[in-house]
Amino acid sequence: MQRHPGDWLTSLLISLMLLVGATAQAASGIEQILALDEAPEGVVFEIAEDDDDDLGWAIPKTVKQIERLRQRFPELPVAVVTHGVEMFALKTEHREAFRPVHDAVQSLTQQQDVDLHVCGTHASWYNADESDFPDYVDVAPVGPVQIRQYQELGYILIRIER
Repeated sequence: MQRHPGDWLTSLLISLMLLVGATAQAASGIEQILALDEAPEGVVFEIAEDDDDDLGWAIPKTVKQIERLRQRFPELPVAVVTHGVEMFALKTEHREAFRPVHDAVQSLTQQQDVDLHVCGTHASWYNADESDFPDYVDVAPVGPVQIRQYQELGYILIRIER
């Protein structure tokens, strides 16, 4: 099959529109929740990125969204599931290198009643397990399954993306 010279540009534009759409989807998802008359059963945030530095922007973004939701619905149950390479920033051995992330996660889990999970399966692929993470981080057997379990309980999924 012969490709038209402009096909790469079309592909690029479609990719950019999908990326913008995914980012807007997270924002509109929060706005839709805030517009509800009653709180949903809960909200689960999904983070799945490809660099351990990504929690440096993803956790503050998540915290901001949680604050907005909790202003509207103070008792709203919230969970965070991180299951990409970024989750390794939460290993105990990386606490100093990623101190702001660890401090924010520790505050979320211990003071703001947010459940935070990393993916045990992904961890095992890199010879890590539950003992490699601090006690304020739950190691779920499988991150995507953990998300589905929250959704089955009626939680609304919000994907955190750059």
